[in-house]
Amino acid sequence: MEQIVIQRDFPIRRSELTCPGHSLKMATKAAASEADEVILDLEDACGLSQKVAARATVIEALSTLNWRGKLRAFRPNCLSTKFFYRDLIEVVEAAGRFVDVVVIPKVQAAQDVAFVDRLLTQIEQNVGLPVGRIRIEVLIESAQAVIHAFEIATASPRLASLIFGIADYAGDVGARDFTSEPFALFHYPKAKLLAAARAAGVAAIDNVTVQFRDAERCRDDAGRAAQLGFDGKWAIHPDQVPIINGVFTPTGEEIARAREILALYRQADLDAGLGAIVYQDEMVDAATLRVEWKKLCIARKAGLLPDDAPEKEQP
Repeated sequence: MEQIVIQRDFPIRRSELTCPGHSLKMATKAAASEADEVILDLEDACGLSQKVAARATVIEALSTLNWRGKLRAFRPNCLSTKFFYRDLIEVVEAAGRFVDVVVIPKVQAAQDVAFVDRLLTQIEQNVGLPVGRIRIEVLIESAQAVIHAFEIATASPRLASLIFGIADYAGDVGARDFTSEPFALFHYPKAKLLAAARAAGVAAIDNVTVQFRDAERCRDDAGRAAQLGFDGKWAIHPDQVPIINGVFTPTGEEIARAREILALYRQADLDAGLGAIVYQDEMVDAATLRVEWKKLCIARKAGLLPDDAPEKEQP
C-alpha cells in the first residue's frame, strides 16, 4: 500500500505552549502544564531590553526544570536580526543536551532553514552533541513563505513541523483583522501550509487564539484546525492547553471505530482480496485508512492504546 499521512515515527504535538524567555516563573509554570511542547521565546515575547539577558534565563530553565517528558524548545530571534546567531550559539552550546527543537521565526525561503541546519551542525560538532538530534520547526508568517512552503518543509532532515503565524502573516498581506474569522479569511495559507507539510511528511501546527481568556473560542478554533487536518495548535496561556489537547486527542468512540475499520479492512483483504469495504453504510478504502490510522497513532502516543496494539504498523 502507498505511504500514508504520517510517514515516520513522530512525537505528538497537540499543544505547543509559548512562554516568555525572560521569565523563569512562567517557564516553571509551563513545564508543569500538560502541553506536549513548551517553547521558550526569545523573539516576540521578549522586549528589546530583555533579549540578551533572557538567553541566560532560557539556559537555566532548560537545564534545571523538570519538563516531565515534554518536547523542550526555544525560539531565537529571526535570522535578519543581530540577535539570532548569539541566541542559537549561546543556548545550544550551554544547554543543547536539553533542547529538542529550535523554532525559527519569519522564515522566508529554504536557504534560511539550510543556514540554521549548518550552524546547528557546527555547534553540535563543537560541543560533542549528536549531530542532527535537535529538530527544527518553522514559522510560516509571510506571503513569500506560503508560496515556498514545500521547499521550506523539505530543506532539512531536521524539519519537524510547519507552524502558521497568523499575526505576522496578516501584517505582511495587509489584512485589517486576523482575529474574527481566521479560517474564513486565511483558509488559503492554512491549506497551503497543510498540503506542504503533508507532502514533506512533517507536522502542521495551527496558529494561536489570541483571545486567551475565551475558552469557547479556543475550543472552536482548535476544532476547525483539527477538522482541516492540523496536528496541533499553539497556545499562549496554560489554560488553553487542556482545551487544545482535548480537541486533538481522539475520543474513545473514534478509537473504537478506527480499530474496527482497520480490522475489518485487513480481514476483507485476506478473505476476498477486497480493496474497499462498506462500514456502517460508508465506503471504506485505502484513502479512508489514512485518517483512521492517524487517530490510532495519536491515541497510542497519548497513552490511550498499548504500544503493541495490532494497529501499530501501517495498514
